[in-house]
Amino acid sequence: MAEYRERLWPAPWILVATALVIPASLLVLAPLSMLVGAVTGIVLYAGCVGLFVYGAPILAVRDGKLSAGRATIGVNLVGDVVPFDGEEASLERGQRLNARAFLILRGGIRGVVKVQILDPNDPTPYWLLSTRRPTELAAAIVRSQRPDVPVEN
Repeated sequence: MAEYRERLWPAPWILVATALVIPASLLVLAPLSMLVGAVTGIVLYAGCVGLFVYGAPILAVRDGKLSAGRATIGVNLVGDVVPFDGEEASLERGQRLNARAFLILRGGIRGVVKVQILDPNDPTPYWLLSTRRPTELAAAIVRSQRPDVPVEN
């Protein structure tokens, strides 16, 4: 059973903005046929939404491993885990960002968790992960690092 699992669904405004492919298709294909333009626009919109949903990464902490999208690392190779929200999260995504960091950032998700990587064979200094629940994700990683420590309620 997963200690933590979160799917980073696209923000609603992204899905609404993507709907602009419908009038764009109508505009481009109107000289040929309004029906073809409408059908093409709807198919393109459905395809875009399908790709957004299918491509939404999953963050999970399970069986001593942290997974972020397709990347996985054992929690024994993880150092400090720090949650950020609000202005601090913005600074981590911007001014404080290391170009070598592994990123899973999503628009519309304010919080991030910075996960230090201790693997000597990995040039990545840290992972920066968007999350809607930064404190819970950080706590799950720390709990997974120390399974013998009892959880406080």
